[in-house]
Amino acid sequence: MMGQPDDPSLERHFKGHRDTITSVDFNPNMKQVASGSMDSCLMIWNMKPQMRAYRFVGHKDAILSVEFSPSGHLIASASRDKTVRLWVPSVKGESTTFKAHTGTVRSVSFSGDGQSLVTASDDKTVKVWTVHRQKFLFSLNQHINWVRCARFSPDGRLIVSASDDKTIKLWDKTSRECIHSFCEHGGFVNYADFHPSGTCIAAAATDNTVKVWDIRMNKLIQHYQVHSGVVNALSFHPSGNYLLTSSNDSTLKILDLLEGRLLYTLHGHQGAVTCARFSREGDFFTSGGSDEQVMVWKTNFDSASYTDVIAHKQRTFANETHVKPSGQLKDFLQSVANEQIDEPAEMDPVSTPVHVKQMNPTIKLYPTEQQESPENAANLHNVANTLEHIVGQLDILTQTVAILEQRLSLTEDKVRECISKKQVTFPFVDSDSQKS
Repeated sequence: MMGQPDDPSLERHFKGHRDTITSVDFNPNMKQVASGSMDSCLMIWNMKPQMRAYRFVGHKDAILSVEFSPSGHLIASASRDKTVRLWVPSVKGESTTFKAHTGTVRSVSFSGDGQSLVTASDDKTVKVWTVHRQKFLFSLNQHINWVRCARFSPDGRLIVSASDDKTIKLWDKTSRECIHSFCEHGGFVNYADFHPSGTCIAAAATDNTVKVWDIRMNKLIQHYQVHSGVVNALSFHPSGNYLLTSSNDSTLKILDLLEGRLLYTLHGHQGAVTCARFSREGDFFTSGGSDEQVMVWKTNFDSASYTDVIAHKQRTFANETHVKPSGQLKDFLQSVANEQIDEPAEMDPVSTPVHVKQMNPTIKLYPTEQQESPENAANLHNVANTLEHIVGQLDILTQTVAILEQRLSLTEDKVRECISKKQVTFPFVDSDSQKS
């Protein structure tokens, strides 16, 4: 019988920046953590104790975003000085720089194959570049206010962008067209990212909410109001079952996406928690804040296998019939598990790939209606409806089996009770029958 998973615990904290931390990321080899700050410096922290940190100076203004390449041999940083830099995370700290935008660069992120970069800026544009020689490829121009975040889908075919125009936009990388705009947030959108399956997105906003959408049906499937301050960042656990969020209310929260509920609230930072990120394998996460500290946390609840955790949750639900399941995302994730799997993308060609355990394969997206003929779109809609119906029936069957198990258990108890009573009373009955 599996024991209860442990709570997350603070493992290390690093202090060396001279202003608010704006962005954090793990090296895939788990030997380093990178952080960017309003102090214009990029710092590399070594996970091994007693190893000194590296401070990289080059940007002329605040760094607002940092990210390791998939191979771990490059770091990209985006700055208020309108440039992006690519650094080699070694003692020398060599870098190349290019002017990316005409305004502050808020975000920089690598594609899954390590060959492209996507940047987002206060000039209201999203731009895509090659990593090799930083060649400009194309621009996405439909936002009407600052763009705070842009990220590739796991398969590299889509881009999501989040803006102060209160929209999250989905873009097709090949056609360079906006596929859909989500306009449901009551505030500005600070951050958005893809679920590891590539089939839904989550967004963090200034109205203190976190929302999750199915991007195949363009349907809101979860809405969390768990923070009492602006939500600054979020990160999906590689299993796809958990979501990490950070807020101005000075907390980090971990949401259980299967059950649709708050799992943990973590206190550690003094003041706003501005950024947070799970490691590639999900066994650690890191956070940064206005207190100028970078913290590294051990996930712990990840120590058991995901199937055990899910099985434990299902047993809990079966035994506690008063608990109402969230349903939508749970069903959604079950349906995703049955879809066709892509071949894994090649890693960053700059250097030898670092092996990273793949927790969740990339899932092929249903094409959107904008890209398909009306006949295909109708067929896909029918298939989706059929799948939704099947999953719904499976959910009913699961609940029915749980109820039957409970009744069987009660029946077994009654039978035991009857047998016990019969064993006590049988001699007296036998005696009376002999007398008669």
